[in-house]
Amino acid sequence: MQETTKGFWAIVAACVVWGLSGIYYKALSEVPPAEVLAHRTLWSALFLGAVVAVQGRGAVLLAALRGRNLHFLALSATVISINWFGFIWSVQNGHAVEASLGYYIFPLVAVALGMAVFGERMGRAQGFAVALAAAAVGYLTWALGAAPWIALLLATTFGLYGLVKKRLDVAPVVSVLAEVVILAPLAIAWLAAKHYGWFGQMPGSGAFGRDLAHSAMLAFSGVMTGGPLMLFSYAARRVRMATLGLVQYLNPTLQFVVAVALFAEPFTAAHAVAFPLIWGALALYSAASLRRKG
Repeated sequence: MQETTKGFWAIVAACVVWGLSGIYYKALSEVPPAEVLAHRTLWSALFLGAVVAVQGRGAVLLAALRGRNLHFLALSATVISINWFGFIWSVQNGHAVEASLGYYIFPLVAVALGMAVFGERMGRAQGFAVALAAAAVGYLTWALGAAPWIALLLATTFGLYGLVKKRLDVAPVVSVLAEVVILAPLAIAWLAAKHYGWFGQMPGSGAFGRDLAHSAMLAFSGVMTGGPLMLFSYAARRVRMATLGLVQYLNPTLQFVVAVALFAEPFTAAHAVAFPLIWGALALYSAASLRRKG
């Protein structure tokens, strides 16, 4: 099998895991989102730490946690933790459709951030695509009587995360390990508060250890986080950026299908107008980008 073919299937596998991860976190609905996030952080640190140790890149991690990179890593850690919490909360509280919308509009938010921060320019068709997506969000806000805050939160935080990552000269797996290492003390403090009853918490109220199923799922969340990232990193070195970008739409598509078909979340007439507009905007932007690269 050629390296490009391996890379293609690696990015497909990563997006399938991301797209179906809502099922996993929905099954953990009995565990509060903040507690799930704390476990996801700690078990990701253990899993990715083991991977980096086996690869002999411990010195790279230590170097990343010093100097200029540390400030950017602290910022990216903060932003991605908000994104993770927002996704877990939305799935557990019946807003998975809106979460999928957030990851659909993320590429277009990233374009807007690139223009605002880096002065990047785009063609007329790309500009129209961004305007079309903005109109779709505006229509959804008007039709539902409230802005799709979950979608906007997820799209914006992930866009900001990508923005900070552009400033980092650190390999993807090492940078995510550094981020969860930075967040680990907060995660430990939160879980300790649940266990010992600090800050008004009920002693022993943590979910880990109460039953085997929930404990195993919380522990496996580290693999759920680190595994797709490793697949993505593998693919990024072997396939064209156009392929990488287009296949990533599989993630929100699967999230959307799971939300409507499996979770039976409502898909209103307003959604039936807004989603096709955004899909059209993505198709237009992708086609325009491919033409410019061609």
